[in-house]
Amino acid sequence: MKFTELSIEGAFHVELEPHHDDRGFFARAWCAAELADHGAIGHIEQMNLSTNVRRGTIRGLHVQLPPHGEAKFFRCILGRSFHVVADLRPESSTYGQWAGVELSSERHDALFVPQYCATGYQAQVDGTTVLYGVSSPYTPGAETGLRPDDPAFGISWPISEGIIVSDKDRSWPDIRLESGQS
Repeated sequence: MKFTELSIEGAFHVELEPHHDDRGFFARAWCAAELADHGAIGHIEQMNLSTNVRRGTIRGLHVQLPPHGEAKFFRCILGRSFHVVADLRPESSTYGQWAGVELSSERHDALFVPQYCATGYQAQVDGTTVLYGVSSPYTPGAETGLRPDDPAFGISWPISEGIIVSDKDRSWPDIRLESGQS
């Protein structure tokens, strides 16, 4: 597995290192030890599968409040998805910043998101399906979110026309970043 740190501290784009032969290829898709070598949480408590009928669908951005943080590991298993990581950790050197990366079922790449960063994604094609693991179970009452159009972050989504967002994700209040940061 090849790890490339994004511009958000502790977030990584993860690419496979496939071994090809006449049958196809083999590659390690998950390795707790390699994640730990990069300072990432290397265990999964729960796996989630999300399908998106229409391109432009945005899911998120979601985050669990302390002490219920969830590190997440995303892989697009059908289609293409544009993922955003927004740093909400006041102690982080990248607090108040965001980064985006496209994942593709053709590339089999992945994204690691550290705890207390909000994350969401936009389906780039009809039928996009995303599989992701989380390091701790969902805790009702500990979830909050960041609207996809929150002015504090100014996220640039690849598809801007005809987007589909849930009422819940559209109704998060504006984020107020702590002063003296970002």
